[in-house]
Amino acid sequence: MSIPELNLLQRFQDRVGYGAYSECFGLDDWNDTSGLEAGWSKDPDFVSRLIPFATATGSGSFYALWRIDDRADLATLPVVVFGDEGGEHVVARDLRELLRLLTFDSEPCVDHEQVFFYRLEDQEDSDARDEYRAWLDEHFGLAAVEDPDVILEAAQAEYGERFTTWKSRFLTL
Repeated sequence: MSIPELNLLQRFQDRVGYGAYSECFGLDDWNDTSGLEAGWSKDPDFVSRLIPFATATGSGSFYALWRIDDRADLATLPVVVFGDEGGEHVVARDLRELLRLLTFDSEPCVDHEQVFFYRLEDQEDSDARDEYRAWLDEHFGLAAVEDPDVILEAAQAEYGERFTTWKSRFLTL
């Protein structure tokens, strides 16, 4: 993989464990498009603009980078989530925003209309949550997020409409 942020995260994940630092999150095989092709579209124009890289939920939702343009720094591409029961949404304006979302330690709820994160008051933290937060600060100077809606709303405001328009050329409801 050619994204320094994900290379560092992979080393962290190898040390603490898959899913151990943010609920149900884990880096997967880089650019495995089988989920996109099976659940969304086999159109090469669709598949070539998405780079799946991680699980988002315990039930099969996943994250992908959206090649909105041909920028060389893949870490600056918007991050989208594909829900296991449908729904596709922009969740972060770039990879570092997703890394911050992971500090909330909650899997996203994804449906056709929206995506959101929430935590139950008595929800236990992932085993390596605090270690992940310290790692994120040490490597990127990024703080934990207490309100994931701030990141979601900014991502939706900047890229939501464009993503909806783009994906509608390939997906039929």
